[in-house]
Amino acid sequence: MELKFSSLVKDVVTTLIIVGIVAGGGYALTGTWPFMVAVQSGSMEPHLHKGDVVFLISAERKGIVTYVEGKMINYKSFGDYGDVIVYRPNGDGSKTPIIHRAILYVKKGEKLGNYVAENSGYITKGDNNIMIDQPILSKPVKKEWIIGVAIFRIPYIGYFRLLFG
Repeated sequence: MELKFSSLVKDVVTTLIIVGIVAGGGYALTGTWPFMVAVQSGSMEPHLHKGDVVFLISAERKGIVTYVEGKMINYKSFGDYGDVIVYRPNGDGSKTPIIHRAILYVKKGEKLGNYVAENSGYITKGDNNIMIDQPILSKPVKKEWIIGVAIFRIPYIGYFRLLFG
């Protein structure tokens, strides 16, 4: 009995060490946590699908190219101009992060049609959405609200995570 318990403890400790190495290594490489997320909706279709796992890198390490800038320099990410970012809506860590494309950067007080930016930040939009996120889902996205910039995806393996999330 003691031998089985000792073996179980070794297995648990080994597993925790491996998980720690993967988590620490992922953070060290990307500069952000979490460094991968599962897409939870169809708002980014056809470029990202529900269940895709998307790997992130910190905005400080990569920088953010907006749709407007990307169109001028012919820079595309995930099938369209500009970068896709993951952010906390209004900086609220208790809400589900949003993964949408950065459309343009606005300064506080700047007008977009009838909308006046409450603060400086990024205007965002899901590729499958008609309207921009602001002001419905979030104020303009401040840099400190950004978890990371999407760099690549693995299709559909995130469905397992969504089943338990």
